[in-house]
Amino acid sequence: MASAVTVLACLLVAFALLAPNNTGRITPWSFARIPVDALLAVPILLLLPARARRVVAVGLGAAVGLLVLLTILDIGFRSVLDRSFHAAYDWHSFGPAVEILAGQFSRVAATALVVLAALLAVGLVAAGSGAVVRLTRVVVDHRAAAARTTLALALVWIVCAVSGVRIAPGEPIAARSAAAVAYERVRQVGADFQDQRRFAADLTTDAFRDVPGDELLTGLRGKDVLVTFVESYGRVALDHPQVNEVLGAGTAGFGARSAFLTSPTIGGISWLAHATLQSGLWVDNQLRYDTVVGSDRLTLSRAFDRAGWRTVGVMPANTEEWPEHTFYGFDGYYDARDIGYRGPDLSFFTTPDQYTLAAFHRAELAGAHPPVMAEIDLVSSHWPWRSVPRLVSWSGIGDRSDFAGRPAPRAEYADTIAYSLRTLISYLRTYGDDDLVLILLGDHQPDPAVAAAHASRDVPITVLARDRDVLDRIADWGWQRGLRPGPDAPVWPMDAFRDRFLTAFGRPPA
Repeated sequence: MASAVTVLACLLVAFALLAPNNTGRITPWSFARIPVDALLAVPILLLLPARARRVVAVGLGAAVGLLVLLTILDIGFRSVLDRSFHAAYDWHSFGPAVEILAGQFSRVAATALVVLAALLAVGLVAAGSGAVVRLTRVVVDHRAAAARTTLALALVWIVCAVSGVRIAPGEPIAARSAAAVAYERVRQVGADFQDQRRFAADLTTDAFRDVPGDELLTGLRGKDVLVTFVESYGRVALDHPQVNEVLGAGTAGFGARSAFLTSPTIGGISWLAHATLQSGLWVDNQLRYDTVVGSDRLTLSRAFDRAGWRTVGVMPANTEEWPEHTFYGFDGYYDARDIGYRGPDLSFFTTPDQYTLAAFHRAELAGAHPPVMAEIDLVSSHWPWRSVPRLVSWSGIGDRSDFAGRPAPRAEYADTIAYSLRTLISYLRTYGDDDLVLILLGDHQPDPAVAAAHASRDVPITVLARDRDVLDRIADWGWQRGLRPGPDAPVWPMDAFRDRFLTAFGRPPA
């Protein structure tokens, strides 16, 4: 039993010292390397007096536990968001993660998992301390052997470090210091906050800030303009035949121009993409997001509001108060509670896209109305792609309509994207007229497991209008005809869209 505990302690410490890296690659070869941190720690612990040795061992062990915790977080973030965990702002992501768990299981189960995760975090720190204390005791009990082994391994490490010997591609035998990796992570926190301060200074520079309303968006006067985000609609979706089949269908007389935008995020955290498109700023982390939504930056919806439109936000994923809607300048705001869907539970976000569009249309566009600009977030294609709703008759939609489609314990990603796109095209065919302009785009690529590791962050974007003058105004953009942008279609950073859109449809800033 004692030997087994010692082996487990060795494994925990080895994982802490050998797994952390800046590449995100962890292979079995990673643990066949020589950890320089252990070579430095052993002689220090041997030279210290007993009482000081125990204190240092406990402290080093706590650091080991924290390293393991950060490595686990890194693995999770890389698998979902294709980037490492940032301690400065990624704690905010745990709230939405809990909501996803609650949607998949239940609120009680989600709470239990959160408590379990917190206990695991505390347990890792305690286990790290216990592991290092135990291994220190073993080293002290075998002082001579430990000293000889450490010296021999140190010489091997030096030779391998100088010669660059690798046990496998990308895996040098002389492992770099885990402490150095941890130090870089601490420095990253400072760098993230410094970036936030630079961003706060930059956002005050805005060429459109003081453009009067009568000079904004003059080329869209009298039009209803809908900016519709399709959840997880990334470039990878165009590789799927069911999506291409929908994009190849007719659009009821609407002309279409398509290209790609590079999203600031991948796999999730959709609100970063929404803020980037609306503000014309690169909002790629939570610190930047908190900064921009706390400012008076001119968003697209604020520009429409200044120019005389009624502005509306439709966010069926939100189930609680969302103070940020005031930043966007929405005159009207609808979340899941206002939309009022009471039909069958279909996925994580229960409101089917067709019901969202129908509820919006009834509330804002049916009958005589002033020109409306709306951001509408469609979420039926949100992970985990558990089921695909079916299209029903628009005239018969009620709050308890049965949208349940084919039974599927886990629907294909592309099937849900195809449903969202098919719903939008059906909406155009049913309600579209010469005074409707639809901007259809994705918020981000799906997670790397679907998009493939290190895939681009490009998402399709399409402007649809029946009035040819609208499309003529963006002719110099060079976007391609149709709903499907080809491989050589233009690619813009998402933050470039606001200024180019306002320039195309209004007076360029002085």
